[in-house]
Amino acid sequence: MAGPLHQLKIVDLSRVLAGPYCTMILGDMGAEVIKIESVDVGDETRGWGPPFVEGESAYYLCANRNKQGITLNLKTPQGLEILKKLVSDADVVVQNFKPGTLERLGFGYEEMKKVNEGIILASISGFGATGPYSHLPGYDYIIQAMSGLMSITGERDGQPAKVGVAIADVLTGLFTCIGILGAIQHRSRRGEGQEIDISLFDSQLAALVNVASNYLCSGMVPERLGNAHPNIVPYQVFAANDGDFIIAVGNDRQYRKLATLLEDEALLINQYKKNSGRLQKKEDLEKIISAKIRTKSRAEWKELLDEAGIPNGPINNVKEALDSEQAIAREMVVKVEHPTVSNLMLVGSPLKFSITPVKIDTHPPLYSEHTEEVLMKLGYSKHEIVQMKQDHII
Repeated sequence: MAGPLHQLKIVDLSRVLAGPYCTMILGDMGAEVIKIESVDVGDETRGWGPPFVEGESAYYLCANRNKQGITLNLKTPQGLEILKKLVSDADVVVQNFKPGTLERLGFGYEEMKKVNEGIILASISGFGATGPYSHLPGYDYIIQAMSGLMSITGERDGQPAKVGVAIADVLTGLFTCIGILGAIQHRSRRGEGQEIDISLFDSQLAALVNVASNYLCSGMVPERLGNAHPNIVPYQVFAANDGDFIIAVGNDRQYRKLATLLEDEALLINQYKKNSGRLQKKEDLEKIISAKIRTKSRAEWKELLDEAGIPNGPINNVKEALDSEQAIAREMVVKVEHPTVSNLMLVGSPLKFSITPVKIDTHPPLYSEHTEEVLMKLGYSKHEIVQMKQDHII
């Protein structure tokens, strides 16, 4: 069975992570994705390493499967003409140039509509197309800082910390994917395309969720809490006698189960029966629980907490997480055939469709791997392709 986005055509002008992550998801769902890279260095992530495997960077490999890869010099009239041909029968264009770049090239959204009236243009940037910061470059690290995320990440008395992955990029890729699917649905009803303006800054602000809402509702500026939760107690790291793990009590019923399991009368006083009361006496409560948790191993607590229905889990390293029985059962690590990498393993898709399953049909493309194939489908001859290579157009 073909994927849910079978016959959808995506022209991908993006690079690095947010855009490529979005188009990879679309490709996983069956869309045809043509990734266009510059004729000079291509996607910058091709050089982001080590680690490299058989010449391919691990960073590039993580976000570019299920795509065809071509190179194109958009600063030349012929390169721009090729792009127009690709867009003429496409459904979506995804790009993450600085705002105004496509217009300066002579092929902004209004020009695209002349080539393809129903085209959907998803434009990703650091700060969006409007506002005083719209001209600034947007890197994930900068966005994590400016969005407030780093101000709440890290230990209370420590330095502000970024999240260990480029989370603003990832979230923006997801929001872009959602926006594209919404625009496709609108086009199916009204027959018109549109431009989607998505920024890393907006996406990360939206992802502050309850932390932003806490401030907007109370006027109190959130602070770093380390591994604690601003609204729920106990919901944090505890140390067993052989290492750390998480207990995440999400409601008063779960707390009663925990208090009963730990067999300490001090945990059952009225002050602790409601989460609001536990928050007021957070430090006192944590001391009592911490003393109890130190009496057993992580494995012993895991068994007892699971049996009682109390959410908990070990703090795995990346190897332990990817090697876990659950990750294997969910096919979250997959082997992908590659022309130069003999044993390429990639993280699988979290999308599990019952009728139109996700398929990883093609490897992340080699640099310019499909240029000739794509251009021949557009009607260019081998002689013309050779000449375009000599002229630095492809």
